Amino acid sequence: MTDRTASAAASDRVRAMVARMTLEQKLAQIVGYWLDQGGEVVAPMQGEMSGVPEDLAAITRHGIGHFTRVYGTRPVDAAERARWLWTEQRRLVAETGIPALVHEECLTGLAAWRAATFPTPLAWGASFDPGLVEEMGSAIGGSMRELGIHQGLAPVLDVVRDPRWGRVDECIAEDPYVVGTLGTAYVRGLQGAGVHATLKHFAGYSASRAGRNHAPVSAGPREMADVLLPPFEMAVLDGGVRSVMQAYVDVDGVPMASSEEYLTGILRDRWGFDGTVVADYFGVAFLHVMHKVAADLGEAAGLALAAGVDIELPTGDAYLEPLAARVRDGLVDEALVDRAVLRALRQKEELGLLDETFDDEPPAVVDLDPPGHRAIARRLAEESVVLLANDGVLPLVAPGRPAPARVAVVGPNADRAEALMGCYSFANHVLAHHPGTELGFEIPTVAEALRSELPDAEITVSAGCDVDGDDRSGFAAAVEDAAAADVAVLVLGDQAGLFGRGTVGEGNDAESLELPGVQADLVEAVRATGTPTVVVLLTGRPYAVGPVLEDGAVLQAFFPGEEGGTALAGIITGRVCPSGRLPVSLPRSGGAQPYSYLHPTLGGPSEVTSTDSTPARPFGFGLSYTRFERTGLVADARVASGGTFAASVRVTNTGDRAGTDVVQLYAHDVVGSIPRPVALLLGYARVDLAAGESAVVHLEVPTTRLAFTDRSMVRVVEPGEVELWVGPDCATRESEASIVVDGPAHAVTVDDPRVVGVRVERA
Repeated sequence: MTDRTASAAASDRVRAMVARMTLEQKLAQIVGYWLDQGGEVVAPMQGEMSGVPEDLAAITRHGIGHFTRVYGTRPVDAAERARWLWTEQRRLVAETGIPALVHEECLTGLAAWRAATFPTPLAWGASFDPGLVEEMGSAIGGSMRELGIHQGLAPVLDVVRDPRWGRVDECIAEDPYVVGTLGTAYVRGLQGAGVHATLKHFAGYSASRAGRNHAPVSAGPREMADVLLPPFEMAVLDGGVRSVMQAYVDVDGVPMASSEEYLTGILRDRWGFDGTVVADYFGVAFLHVMHKVAADLGEAAGLALAAGVDIELPTGDAYLEPLAARVRDGLVDEALVDRAVLRALRQKEELGLLDETFDDEPPAVVDLDPPGHRAIARRLAEESVVLLANDGVLPLVAPGRPAPARVAVVGPNADRAEALMGCYSFANHVLAHHPGTELGFEIPTVAEALRSELPDAEITVSAGCDVDGDDRSGFAAAVEDAAAADVAVLVLGDQAGLFGRGTVGEGNDAESLELPGVQADLVEAVRATGTPTVVVLLTGRPYAVGPVLEDGAVLQAFFPGEEGGTALAGIITGRVCPSGRLPVSLPRSGGAQPYSYLHPTLGGPSEVTSTDSTPARPFGFGLSYTRFERTGLVADARVASGGTFAASVRVTNTGDRAGTDVVQLYAHDVVGSIPRPVALLLGYARVDLAAGESAVVHLEVPTTRLAFTDRSMVRVVEPGEVELWVGPDCATRESEASIVVDGPAHAVTVDDPRVVGVRVERA
């Protein structure tokens, strides 16, 4: 069982270490320990699942694999905590010879007190900017490495399948290619800084029935292969990711934590992944507690270990005493333990931990929110805001249009910093349990940012209502403020949280996609005053806001982080030109879910159904303060099924100010052996253009972008005619071309290219 991804890949040094270890020492290296919980309960079942003693010396007497969330469990001073960590690591080296690998959450920045909070992954998707996402990953990784952290539990590569799912704000997009390219960029940034990234959640997690967390997944093998797996494949093969986290769900009845088919057959044997697979927190124990496929924790450990889960996190509930007993009783082959330990120690060797003595001193002064981090956060926030509608009210300041004298900022999220941050921000994930504790970093609210942006304007603020609930007692004050103003800015949306402590986030799934509470009624009441309105949606999922789009201007921001208020104020006034594009379709209604722009003809509107699934705004949609024209799409006439074809299109800024277009190349396979999507994004490019400027965007497209799983369950590129178009979104064919793929059908391999090459030539 010591296969090529374990023993052969491990060094002689690591193999010799494992050969000398006792069973207890081996098991210690494949578990994590959740440090310093101090009574904190971040997740359901956390307390009852963790039965380990608080005596750290006792729990680590045989060594330890991971330290879990040293900085991210409660608000601690980073420098003080680093001194503690260095001391503990020195003790471990002295007593056991092997230090701990330290991991932390880092989805929207390092999840630690006073650390920079970046936009959520859904905002990354709206930016369509892999280069900037890689910069962000590098900045986050730099902070982590400074603090002695070795592994980050990010990015999330789940493809959005149903916006009712609470964890949509952790996802990047509903398109696998956008998820894959941006997620891989984050991996490169983090790992380039010396911190191992961890792909979450492998695989199928986001496709749960009815958008419910931890629910069964009914996706067939074709949906898994063509939609849910490609982002992980890209991050493994193109990003060289070093860790993968197993998903909680069962797929077609098989819990992922016990699926040798996925964790070994696909991940390791097909893709050649040779890093470590870590359990999602308590995921091994859940085989017994929730999935009921194991009679006890020992049997759960045996199932997970055989499937390919190398490290149990965040405790040793299953992989310590229960697994040891089964090994001694001959029920689990110790070779399986050896395989996992080889992988765990190889990772520590890669990170330099086997040679680390911690004789140096930890950082005495730690700045986790330096100016460079804030600059990246601001740029990403600005690029991610999507202008959904505009009847001319925006921008508020323009040539010939004086700044408004009176602005009413209305809504439950108008003056709340927490509304700018996602579920896995430290503020909403941890500080929610510590009322009264300061955030520890600057994060201007939308109201505060507008005051800075419009220093001469009279700005009033009124909440009107809460994010959730049916209290309308604040409507009168909000309406009075709006009636007296030149413009009303309504800031609405979500409160991110966990497990019922919010309207979106882990465990906060939605039965409806209407705006929470009475916020839609607040919009109606304010608009009844006749005052021009700008609606700002600070959300973690797309909502069915069709009526809201019918008047004024509407901006969509997916939890834009610490600089989100400043970015929004800049866009509202016109200092910044909006360039975000929808990474998810804006739903027509909750009843139209689940929906994806990748649907075949039968998945769209037709005369044989009375329901219309057409979204209120399509995937890729986003308005600007300038205008773009896309013309002259040309492509090679023919391409071999296993080849690459060239396409190019001219984009011109026909407006009177500089702006950024997101060029989107789509395809439709005219005839396939199985029904094909009516639109499929092949590639994209952000292009900055001055007023009147043109550029030609050249794309080198591997035919694997057209691949799908055929009737014999082989992923192929089939011959035939393919329609191509470029437009402002997936539904608009502004410039068209076609290409013929010549046969025979090409069976896709891991050696085939997956990424579209992009070159921008200034005209």
